[in-house]
Amino acid sequence: MRSLYSEHPTWMHAMPAWAKLAILSVCGTLLVLVDRPIHLGLACAVVLVLFASLGRTAWRRMRMLGGIAIACALIVGFHGFLGSTPLGVASALRLASAAMLALMLTLTTRFEDLLIVLETVMQPLRRFGVPTERIALGIGLMLRFAENFYVQWQRLDDAYRARAGHGGGLRLLAPLTIRTLQTAERVADALAARLGR
Repeated sequence: MRSLYSEHPTWMHAMPAWAKLAILSVCGTLLVLVDRPIHLGLACAVVLVLFASLGRTAWRRMRMLGGIAIACALIVGFHGFLGSTPLGVASALRLASAAMLALMLTLTTRFEDLLIVLETVMQPLRRFGVPTERIALGIGLMLRFAENFYVQWQRLDDAYRARAGHGGGLRLLAPLTIRTLQTAERVADALAARLGR
């Protein structure tokens, strides 16, 4: 499967995967605990600066920030319609910050490193007969499929844009679904062959 991981070295590439996951967990928890839009706005600005500090690695994925911005605008609009605009702004800022942190992790951390961290964290559960390796693999595959879904969408959109001069929009759902199912089938066959030994 294609990945969003960037081979271009940044300061975040030098950090161990467990440290990045721990920081992401702490920051995500803090974002949930904070309610005031002004504080969430400051947090979002800090995260945006950190994202920009990744340099070329970040600028190549600026289109993803556009998608995040659209989702945030929809959240604010929905809450504005319900008469709870401050809550919508807080939710949108929280989502934007968390999404950018997760994107930074994805861009700078190899899938294999994430898998090792997940297996290590779940290691104590092996004493109770829990198949931690398979659970970690399942979680890791879920993360990879999420980013692979976006990569495939971007490639299809770029190809459509080159032919038609504009984005494909909802027209891409059918070919995207077919590609995703084909990828899932190939991965399932590979896992069946490997785990069946």
